[in-house]
Amino acid sequence: MSIIVALLLLAALFFFVVGTVGILRFPDFYTRLHAAGKCDTLASMLALFGVALYTLYGFNLGDVLTALKILAIAAFVFVASPTATHAITRAALATGVEPWMRPEKRK
Repeated sequence: MSIIVALLLLAALFFFVVGTVGILRFPDFYTRLHAAGKCDTLASMLALFGVALYTLYGFNLGDVLTALKILAIAAFVFVASPTATHAITRAALATGVEPWMRPEKRK
């Protein structure tokens, strides 16, 4: 069980790092927000599933209830994070933030 938990947490760390690199490397607001939204949502889900499995290791009734609460948080993150990213992107577009385009495509 602890190997699976460790793998889930390492995968979460990997996706957090990839999202951070995407934020630093991508050229404009929209692509940076895309990297942050996708990677952070997946990494959060993996980390929360790992923590929920780690909580279930003792398998008491209190541990099951705690794991269910963690899974409820995961469900909220699964719905709220993409929704918030979409709303921020629409607000940026509405306020006039221009998407990046290649110099040869701007003509």
